[in-house]
Amino acid sequence: MDLLTPYRLHELTLPNRIVMSPMTRLRSRPDGSPTADVAEYYAQRAAAGLIISEGIWPHSTGQSEAWVPGLQTGTHMLAWRQVTAAVHDAGGRIFAQLMHGGRKNHPRGRIDGSWPAGPSAVVDPEPVHLIDGGKAEPIVPAQLSRDQIRAIPARYATAAHNAIAAGFDGVEIHGANSYLPHQFLADNTNLRTDEYGGSLDNRMRAPLAIVDAVAAAIGPRHTAIRLSPGNPQFAMIETDPAPLYRRLVDALDRRDLAYLHLTDNDHYPALADLRPRWHGTLIANIGENRAPTDPDAAEQVLHDNHADLVSFGRAFIANPDLVDRIARELPLAPIRDESLYGRDERGYTDYPTWAETRPAVAQTVATALE
Repeated sequence: MDLLTPYRLHELTLPNRIVMSPMTRLRSRPDGSPTADVAEYYAQRAAAGLIISEGIWPHSTGQSEAWVPGLQTGTHMLAWRQVTAAVHDAGGRIFAQLMHGGRKNHPRGRIDGSWPAGPSAVVDPEPVHLIDGGKAEPIVPAQLSRDQIRAIPARYATAAHNAIAAGFDGVEIHGANSYLPHQFLADNTNLRTDEYGGSLDNRMRAPLAIVDAVAAAIGPRHTAIRLSPGNPQFAMIETDPAPLYRRLVDALDRRDLAYLHLTDNDHYPALADLRPRWHGTLIANIGENRAPTDPDAAEQVLHDNHADLVSFGRAFIANPDLVDRIARELPLAPIRDESLYGRDERGYTDYPTWAETRPAVAQTVATALE
């Protein structure tokens, strides 16, 4: 099985090609530090070839919703150091995903109370989680000024430096799924007429500046990016994504980054179209807006040479031993949807491995035979 073969990612040796995809779980303290459960959660899944953390805000003005963690302060770094140490002690490897919300969120969903701002004053239609509980209807974000846009790459760079100091093996910039870089790229969230909007090169300007700032801070081979061409989540519109993303991937390919993490889409087969333009490591995610990724589909992606590694999201939530289950062709446990987001271990670190369920399975069989 190709999924189980080792892979060399620059100085990291991955024991398999199964990547744990970033997934928001909202387990943080009021100050944005990850809770103690976060270290246990990722350590349980350290058999993955690579773990990519949940999205982490680089600066409080980019917090996308309440209870999303940050990487801005010394307190954040100390808490994340417990997470990375737990993963490394368990034999794993972990990148931090830096996720700037841009237009997303509400002042009552941010620890600094700031008003969200994006490339243009276009509403994100989704209600948002609030720090004091419940949800709020979306608000109209401010439009970032040119000076504010120019300040953002340095904030990413500082957070990337903090990530490495906290023990992460690298950083993935979240340029997908409606977050800030994607807001500059998409048709309907970037209505600007200055040097950050309009032409393809202008739309790419801010995302590439972020990539370059992070690469300068921690090195290009510790810097990666995730893209989701044509992804309609959160009412994003990219009518014809191919020309923009071909141009963007060409520009990224010259930067010798750690990897490109790319989601496929029924509207635009990005993996097949962009793979020939990318000469480095490519991680495919094929479950976005579709059924969860299964081992057979992941194997097919590798067989078709559309990627070097494949990321699994939902399968890792309920199966901390996902790699072992794939290797042994064991059934996967289902997710308990009601506890995807929460404040404690329920639905987070309390999913058993297959080995831990075997006594219960044996007892069920014995009872049935009585």
